[in-house]
Amino acid sequence: MPEQHYDLVVIGAGSGGLAAAQRAAEYGARVAVAEYGPLGGTCVNVGCVPKKVMWYAAETAHALEAAAGFGFEVTAGAHDWAGLKARRDAYIHRLNGIYAGNLEKRGVTLLRGRATLTGRDTVTVGDEEVRAGRVIIATGGRPAVPDIEGAELGITSDDFFTLESRPQRVLIAGSGYVAVELGGVFDSLGSEVTIATRRDGVLRDFDPLLRELLMDQMRRDGIAIETHAVPVAASQGEDGIALELADGRRLGGFDLLLWAIGREPNTDGLGLEEAGVRTDEDGFIPVDEWQDTNVEGIHAIGDVTGRIALTPVAIAAGRRLADRLYGGMPDSKLDYDCVPTVIFSHPPIGTVGVTEPEAHARYGDEVAVYESRFTPMLYAMGERKVPAAVKLVTAGPEERIVGCHVIGAGADEMLQGFAVAVRMGATKRDFDDTVAIHPTAAEELVTLRSKRQ
Repeated sequence: MPEQHYDLVVIGAGSGGLAAAQRAAEYGARVAVAEYGPLGGTCVNVGCVPKKVMWYAAETAHALEAAAGFGFEVTAGAHDWAGLKARRDAYIHRLNGIYAGNLEKRGVTLLRGRATLTGRDTVTVGDEEVRAGRVIIATGGRPAVPDIEGAELGITSDDFFTLESRPQRVLIAGSGYVAVELGGVFDSLGSEVTIATRRDGVLRDFDPLLRELLMDQMRRDGIAIETHAVPVAASQGEDGIALELADGRRLGGFDLLLWAIGREPNTDGLGLEEAGVRTDEDGFIPVDEWQDTNVEGIHAIGDVTGRIALTPVAIAAGRRLADRLYGGMPDSKLDYDCVPTVIFSHPPIGTVGVTEPEAHARYGDEVAVYESRFTPMLYAMGERKVPAAVKLVTAGPEERIVGCHVIGAGADEMLQGFAVAVRMGATKRDFDDTVAIHPTAAEELVTLRSKRQ
């Protein structure tokens, strides 16, 4: 028989798993978390946090470039990639320690090792078997690599954070968050960047206004974007790495190839079949609106479910699940509708709600669109002019705002507040009745006058 019994065993100490475990422990549950890697999962170790550090470095490079316009005589020396990596790694290591301390403070047991379900209510971690009243699977995902010849010549976003030096010639295959964010970092810090997308451009699931302005600025910054580029093979030649495309084109001469083609779930070796937990054809664990799997007492949250793959979504799902299971809140669940998100591109993007095409498909003729394009004052003094734009998508006679889209300096910070308003059901009139803060880019969202159907 298992030696230890817990009310809850969480498999995976990423953002969602830690959030669920700590919330449950606060309610008095006896909780254990199983993890074989560094605490914090993808976000803390090879995702959001170190990525944002690199984004700040890239933004600093642009600020140095703009300094002369504000009267500073600044000469930027060579960027010390290795030095930044060392400081970044030390920062992440401190965060790992903070997470461990938080678990200890809340009385959560940390089980070190790979966890396997050996039944509906038993989990084996290394050589130890424990009994669990409930199990939450929060194992996240990993970067996908294409099944083509020479794929091993490329690296993934995980490997990006191990680079000790900056490659000069970079090819990124992909079109989503990772492609545009890391592409922007490489470009801003001095690399020659090419992005190869399978379709007509980057960020195809985002509003056309955002996609168009970002691609235009990326090209003006020197990033080459190759569209309709379907990889069929990668090879190493005298001139560097090359990517062969389905239409016969060859993209060659690169020092580094980075795959940014999506993510796969970490469900291998979990014992899901033995426990009877169903997965879909891609390996993700389907859950209902309550984060329940098909097996009673086994739940799943975060990227492993195949739903919105964002850290705050995993955290919110984990906390609400703990509220329901241990906090006396039987109706607590995450609403996956109207989730805001930010892309740390150059310039950054903030968006919440539906895109303009989605609104027309959903609401038909009841859609009205307001938008403005402008150059922020930040760029008034210098030669590099980076555009910005805002768009409100409204529906119905009351013009309820169903989509809010921003690209430009400060978009990453301003979007959070507007997301609250959109979620609360704000209308165009509510925005119009709000006094603007001047001079800011955010005021554009409360001063929009022209519209189109």
